[in-house]
Amino acid sequence: MNFEKFDKEIDVEGLQKDIKDAASNTQGEYKDVPHDSYEVSIEKLELTISKKGDPMVSCWMNILEGEFKKSKLFMNQVVTQGFQIHIANEFLRSLDSGVNVEFKTYTQYKEVLMDMHEAIDNKKEYVVDYGENDKGYNTFKITEVFNLTD
Repeated sequence: MNFEKFDKEIDVEGLQKDIKDAASNTQGEYKDVPHDSYEVSIEKLELTISKKGDPMVSCWMNILEGEFKKSKLFMNQVVTQGFQIHIANEFLRSLDSGVNVEFKTYTQYKEVLMDMHEAIDNKKEYVVDYGENDKGYNTFKITEVFNLTD
């Protein structure tokens, strides 16, 4: 593949400067977020595709307070088996969106997640218990819901 096209179309000198700026501005800024409880908002909630090509529920949570403020938690749950969909459904229902969480087809499920995100975006915040199960997988349990529009 010929990459000269990109060298001509993209400002590579400006890109090199941006890379240096990014390195100097973020060096040491991000720490691994330890398992604990965090107040979060939901930035993204969608049905997407995993690196392996499987359907996956993806939820990005922004930490709002404390030492890890502005850090993110990423809940990614592959949904190809019944127990995986059950795990995703339990999490989704805990978001208290008012949307009926039910899996019928992947196309329908994608619409459910889009409707849910629209229903909660800038309207709710949560306390999430971020932990780990006995198999070493991260767990996410919503323990409190805060309505921002009341």
